[in-house]
Amino acid sequence: MRRLLFLFTAAALALSAQTAPAAASKPAAQAKPAARSAAAPAYQNLKYPPLKPVTIPTIETFTLANGMRVYLLENHALPLVSGFALVRTGNLFDPPDKIGLAGMTGSVMRTGGTRSKTGEQINEDLENIAASVEAGIGETSGSVSFNTLKEHTGKVLAVFKDVMTQPEFRQDKVDLLKQQTRGGISRRNDDPDGIADREFSERVYGRNNPYGWRQEYEHVDRITRDDLLAFHRRYFFPANVMLAVQGDFETATMRAEIEKLFADWTVTQAAVPQFPKLAAGPAPGVFVADKEDVTQTFFKLGHLGGTLKDKDYPALQVMGDILGGGFASRLFKKVRTELGYAYSVGASWGANYNHPGTFTIGGSTKSASTADTLSTIREEIDRLRILPVSDEELRTAKDTILNSFVFNFDNPAKTLNRMVTYDYHGYPKDFIFQYQKAIEAVTKADVQRVAKDHLRPEALTIVAVGKAADFGKPLTGLGMPVSKVDLAIPDPKREQAKQDAGSLAAGRKLLARVQQAVGGAEKILAVNDAVSTGDSTINAGAAPMKVGQRLLWVRPSSFRQEQTLPFGKIVVFSDGKTGWLQTPQGNQAMPPPVIAQVKSELLRFPFLLWLSDRDEERTVNAVGPETVEISDKAGNSVRLTIGEAGLPAKSLYRMGPEEMEETYGDWKEVAGVKLPHKTTVLRGGKPAAELVIQEWKLNTGATAEEAAKKP
Repeated sequence: MRRLLFLFTAAALALSAQTAPAAASKPAAQAKPAARSAAAPAYQNLKYPPLKPVTIPTIETFTLANGMRVYLLENHALPLVSGFALVRTGNLFDPPDKIGLAGMTGSVMRTGGTRSKTGEQINEDLENIAASVEAGIGETSGSVSFNTLKEHTGKVLAVFKDVMTQPEFRQDKVDLLKQQTRGGISRRNDDPDGIADREFSERVYGRNNPYGWRQEYEHVDRITRDDLLAFHRRYFFPANVMLAVQGDFETATMRAEIEKLFADWTVTQAAVPQFPKLAAGPAPGVFVADKEDVTQTFFKLGHLGGTLKDKDYPALQVMGDILGGGFASRLFKKVRTELGYAYSVGASWGANYNHPGTFTIGGSTKSASTADTLSTIREEIDRLRILPVSDEELRTAKDTILNSFVFNFDNPAKTLNRMVTYDYHGYPKDFIFQYQKAIEAVTKADVQRVAKDHLRPEALTIVAVGKAADFGKPLTGLGMPVSKVDLAIPDPKREQAKQDAGSLAAGRKLLARVQQAVGGAEKILAVNDAVSTGDSTINAGAAPMKVGQRLLWVRPSSFRQEQTLPFGKIVVFSDGKTGWLQTPQGNQAMPPPVIAQVKSELLRFPFLLWLSDRDEERTVNAVGPETVEISDKAGNSVRLTIGEAGLPAKSLYRMGPEEMEETYGDWKEVAGVKLPHKTTVLRGGKPAAELVIQEWKLNTGATAEEAAKKP
């Protein structure tokens, strides 16, 4: 088997430097001790004056002739001007087969440049004047923003307008973001805390609606430049935009400039619909993501929260702070300080403007104390529902929330942002002051009432990410059903061409040409084992890496690959169902993702691929005059293009998120069978590797036991 698996272990180097101690100097003359000052007061006795009341400055609002709403706030403290456009859109409008389209549109709006300038040209222009223009689309809104010195306001506003109204979505930037997105998907299981966040959110909101959707390779692959253009065209029109500007300007002058700038933007679209309603999530329970390479358990537990408009939201905020808001919270004192189970643990009652947030408790603990930690947290939830909080707990929580209130308005930009956001979501302008008064009015009885009414221990979703074998106690002791989280990342599947009797017959005919060209079907079938030795040049990082490799294959599906790399030797064995790896770091069982890759590789192995018409598990279908698609029931597929002499010219297939292309050359006859001695590999259209085979040996008498023998 050639070019198998691309399994490489990167070597890491650590450098350190020591600084020699400075030469000893003559000690200075000892100063006479100062008179002892009065003892500092205890922090509990410190007194602070009350915070000044927050005042909202006058914001000029008007609507342009094209329907765009505008908000202007003068601020002459510094010679700066900034602003943002808020657009009614979001990833909740993603098509179910193209999850991630909204976010991709927001990113490439900026990186893809405009009709007149590339993204790089815009970068250079803005950097030269210390300005910025950015764009993005989140869950329930899109935005385009700018920041500039006062003297460059006109120039930057023009760039801002072009990015918002005339993005070009250049293909190279679409391709780059798709590649980066695939890379993010491939690494999404690297961070255990990130796994806990993702799995908790998806299970609480449910995966059957946009609030809990997960982006996979297949969604990325379906998104095209035309999709980005269409998404932008649907949602970016004047009547769907709120524009806010604050800074060092005169309102009348800025109004006139904006009216002139946007006078020619007159596109219209149908009104944007309401955001989709949240569907009910799955049944509660305990969900365990087994991760062998960690020594701690990262956990999240909770259930749906509420919205900011809920009448009980202020009391629920106080309750959340008492339960897990800081060093004085009940969870911190119990789980960390008293029991020593965790370094950090916290809780919050989450709320959003237009759909429920989540009540969440999160943290990490030693693997052995996983069950005890989760049980203790459950007990603290029950205690909060049953017993009243203390006067001190109430006072501390309310002070924490009220004293942070001023930071919502500590600069004009924040003030403008908050007021426009309220307007965007249909909240009253004085909402923040209503909230402030409601916090001040929360009582101990309120906290106990909302805890009893809104905390639902029986409905908890609990996600634990860790090494399950080290949990100490089974999580079934929590009294809830326990399920295993599948962390496998589905490989993207090439959409197979349509099949009918004619295409299937044509496919078998094309494959028969290949069989005849390489020596005949019977000669291929007579090969019971094969050994190849050669050298690969791998494009991995800054410099190509030379790899020596030897491959042993024994029919039907046993193989052994030995790779000699600069940092050591790697040996891989699989029988197509299980296997093992030996690296310089030691031995390990072949993980499921690698086994899946092996099965895909076996589909493409020449002595098996060329006889696919004799395998009932495979389908051979013509997809072009000289191209045949061979697929198996597991969803693996390869497209083989046949050259003029009937020999395979190249193959296309997937490896993880990437499109792979292999080109074959230097065909030589070995024991009556023609085999390629040179293979060039492209990954995502870029050179990835080149393999040169020095020698093929067929029917050496090797056995599956020999292939499976560990070094």
